[in-house]
This record gives sequence, structure tokens and C-alpha cells, in this order.
Amino acid sequence: MNCAESRLLLHAHADGELDVASSLDLERHLKTCAACAGEKQSVQSLKAALRQSSLRYDAPDSLRKEVRRMARASGGATSPRLQSLLLWKFLAFGATAFAALAILLPPGGNSGRDELLNEAVAGHVRSLMAEHLADVASSDQHTVKPWFNGKLDFAPEVKDFAAQGFPLVGGRLDYLNGRAVAALIYRRNKHFINVFVWPAPNIGKSDLQKHRGYTVINRDAGGLRYCVVSDLNETELAEFAKLFGR
Repeated sequence: MNCAESRLLLHAHADGELDVASSLDLERHLKTCAACAGEKQSVQSLKAALRQSSLRYDAPDSLRKEVRRMARASGGATSPRLQSLLLWKFLAFGATAFAALAILLPPGGNSGRDELLNEAVAGHVRSLMAEHLADVASSDQHTVKPWFNGKLDFAPEVKDFAAQGFPLVGGRLDYLNGRAVAALIYRRNKHFINVFVWPAPNIGKSDLQKHRGYTVINRDAGGLRYCVVSDLNETELAEFAKLFGR
């Protein structure tokens, strides 16, 4: 199976609509292709986002009363059952229109930033839940760094910070910000830290944000973006993030 065939089947696979043979072929391809695996994660993230309550519109009582009033005015002695049917058709149309606008309108404001936060935290949580923390498990930077050769179009800087209390655990491939990235894993006591790395203009940017109970720090250094994610406290994580680019 090639990438074009894989991406045609991803949505059907996510909805459980593929036959067993096609599912197995697709899964085999995803294990060897980071880009398609990233597309699968994006599809799953979209499905999860669409299930969130923030995308559901609950009509206020005033709107319900107005729809019923309009139904009575236009239909005379409209039965209660027909009034309810008209109400729910109207509300369903409104919810569909709202969802369509949310998808079709161009992103504005901080939507891109929020999307990156969602992806970073989702990647961190996924690595812990799926028992796939590292593709190469090693505390030796000279083992982890060469492992990325030929797998990415850049060379991530890999260092062990055991002397500072943040030992290297390993590395893996991941998909973030629309591209394949390096994920470096460190540990602080019982807390794991994911550091997603990809090329970016060196604009000296560094910011700290909280998202879904996790701390996310973005730092630019040496032409690379470091996106640091963990449930470690902000003070220690900020201290750790400063180690990159020194």
C-alpha cells in the first residue's frame, strides 16, 4: 500500500468501515510511514474535537418559544407533535450551519496557536497511554542522535541533561505542526517530558502556556523550535527549557 492509497482509507478506518484485510494492510503501512501515521492522528484528533461539548449548540428557552410562536402563527391549529418536529428540524439546521461555518471559515486570531497546543499535549498524552514513549530507548545522546539520520530532513540537537537532573530517556518520530518532527524524551523524578523539535526561524521566541493541566513551553534556538510538554511544575520545566540552545 502506498501513501495515496493509505490516505484514501484513513477516514473509513477511523469510522470502523474497512474490512479486516484492508485494515491490516493500512496498519502495516502506518507502522513504516511517519507522515501517514501523522495523518491518522489528525483524523482521530478531529473526531475527538467534534465530540466536544463546545461544538454543540443548546438553544435557549427564548428561541424555543419563538419557534413555537411562529409555527402557531403560520399553521393555525398545528398539533403539538408537529410543532416539536418543526422545532427540532430548525435546531438541527442551526447546529449544522454552525458546524459548517466552524469548519469552512478561515482560521483567525489564535486558532493556529491553539491547534499547536492541542497537538503538542495530545502527542505527549498519547506517548504515555500507548506505551510508545520511545522508538529508541537510551540515555546515550550518541545513540539517540544518529537514530534520526535518514528519518527526518534535519538533524535534531540531542543532549543528556542528567547532570542538571533531567536525564535523557530516548527519542521517537512524531507528527506535529503539519510535519514529521523529532520527539526527545527526558525525565524529572517520576515526570516524563516530551520535547518536540523541528526547523523554525530563530526569532528568539520563548513562551509558557498552560493547556488542559499541562505546561507547554515553546523556545527557539539555533534554527530549531523546541516545544516542551509535561505535567512537571512550571518552575522546573522552565529551568529545563532554558538548557536548549546553550
